Amino acid sequence: MRNTKFYILAIVIFTFIGMAACSGGSMPNNTSLSPANSTGQIYLYGEQHGEEALMERELELWHNYYHNEGIRHLFVESSYYTSEYLNMWMKSDSDDILDTIYDDWVGTQSHVPAVKKFYKQIKSNYPETIFHGTDVGHQYSTTGERFLEYLKQNDLEDSEQYTLAQEAIEQGRYFYDNSDGVYRENKMTENFIREFNLLEDESVMGIYGGAHIGLDEMIYNGSVPCMANQLNDYYGNNVHSEDLSWIRPDIPPSRVEAIKIDKKSYDASYFGQEDLTGFKDYAYREFWRLENAYDDFKDNPTTGNVLPYMYYPMKIETGQVFIINHTKTDGTVSVMYYRSDGNEWNGTPTTEEFTLK
Repeated sequence: MRNTKFYILAIVIFTFIGMAACSGGSMPNNTSLSPANSTGQIYLYGEQHGEEALMERELELWHNYYHNEGIRHLFVESSYYTSEYLNMWMKSDSDDILDTIYDDWVGTQSHVPAVKKFYKQIKSNYPETIFHGTDVGHQYSTTGERFLEYLKQNDLEDSEQYTLAQEAIEQGRYFYDNSDGVYRENKMTENFIREFNLLEDESVMGIYGGAHIGLDEMIYNGSVPCMANQLNDYYGNNVHSEDLSWIRPDIPPSRVEAIKIDKKSYDASYFGQEDLTGFKDYAYREFWRLENAYDDFKDNPTTGNVLPYMYYPMKIETGQVFIINHTKTDGTVSVMYYRSDGNEWNGTPTTEEFTLK
């Protein structure tokens, strides 16, 4: 693809299983173990959140690491206190904790039955799993505050758990107040290093959104190395990464409607909406595919803005046209047109925005 500006709106969409006060790409420095002293391996896998087919593959991978490699530590794109709750739930006789966390995820990509099923399978089949949440404090006013209250009731206000839970809440507040994706990416890296270094020579598996696991990738309009890129710079050959986000079913549209563009009517397949709460002043976005429209728009000028395949809810093929409507919290809607020309961005298949003539 030619050298144009690249802006990926989807990358700043929040991921809640699970998305350094420093800015830019500087490496966090609050580490307690030199990476040269650790023989532990980091196996990272990228996903599109909430996709059942992807989670089935992740369970297969975890089965291998758990039973054949003896790995017990599973790093996930959730907040510190969420994973602490999950670890409590793993030892409990009921699903009350999981049910409460799941309710807190309403409106996010994690609030789908497949996610709850995934965690239940972990508990049933891999009971010694220990979760590590390394994201900023999502759901800080619900899950986060409830966890602090639990620690207070158990006289644990002076514990490391309380300190780290407070830090995660502060990170979440800052991120949502400022919509600062660079801050979040650096904090995710910093939190990951803290958790991994505490394990010394133990290996781990991590599950994160596909945007965070490229070993050479930049994120947020190229302003900062993604988490895995920073980890790779820090731990070197100990970091391994694979993007699983292409493993998804070819889902059918929920409905087909007629959309008219330049006086011509097209069948438009609707594939649902994605929550954007917390990203600036956006509420959600909706995905449409214009059927048999590529020849009509293939020569329209492009803007340089790209949207990789991984951020669509359906499979993408070369020679397709898409409409994405972005709705803001005040109700205003912006319409963007994309097409799949077979191009790549940083080695990732991508669509590119075009303008109407």
